[in-house]
Amino acid sequence: MANIVAVTGVNTSKLPKLKNTELIELLKKVKQGDEFARDEFIIANLRLVLSVVQRFCSNKGKADDMFQVGCVGLIKAMENFNMDLNVKFSTYAVPMIIGEIRRFLRDNTPVRVTRSLRDIAYKALQSREKLTLLNNTDPTLNEIAEDMNEDVKNVSFALDAISDTVSLSDAVYTSKGENIRIMDQIADTKNDVESIIEKFALKDALQNLSDREKEIIMLRYYIGKTQMEVSKEIGMSQAQVSRLEKNALENIRKKIT
Repeated sequence: MANIVAVTGVNTSKLPKLKNTELIELLKKVKQGDEFARDEFIIANLRLVLSVVQRFCSNKGKADDMFQVGCVGLIKAMENFNMDLNVKFSTYAVPMIIGEIRRFLRDNTPVRVTRSLRDIAYKALQSREKLTLLNNTDPTLNEIAEDMNEDVKNVSFALDAISDTVSLSDAVYTSKGENIRIMDQIADTKNDVESIIEKFALKDALQNLSDREKEIIMLRYYIGKTQMEVSKEIGMSQAQVSRLEKNALENIRKKIT
């Protein structure tokens, strides 16, 4: 995230850097209805949005969405900022940007998490960021919990709760166009050979497989080994095992359908 220079089509490495006095003059024009100044002011503060997005480093896959939502928070801050108050615009805008991003993440997570648990998680992220900058090293979970004056179990549970969910179909390794999925790494400990045969009608279908394919199917679905374990046992790469398994299953499907 720290090296991102292009977010939603915006090259953040080329964004302007304006002094506070220049921002104030622009904001005065914005308040007077100057549309050109409005666009210029938003662009000049996009770095502020990016800095907030970087705090949510555990959601890299949503960086573009968070950036857009953060821009909404920036615009709201611009429209509601009171220039009569002796407060820097960034001081006022950052909490609004954070609020918009938090609402977005809360409303778009596939797993519902309570507000209190999510608050603990975000405080933990802020504590981790602070301790990292202070000590120039990643803090342990115990150090974060101590800094927050919170039970380490609550911190751990809260951080796990906001972690992105993954699909069993997600690839964990790709080589020469062959994907190894999460489900390929999981051993089948439930099914015995009889239930597998009954479920997939393998008695006839297995006869059409090569000896190597039969061996892989039996090791995977009868004994319940992972692809990695099978590859070590028969002396083939995991990618080769994955390809032969897929071919065998496809032939079985064709036979029984």
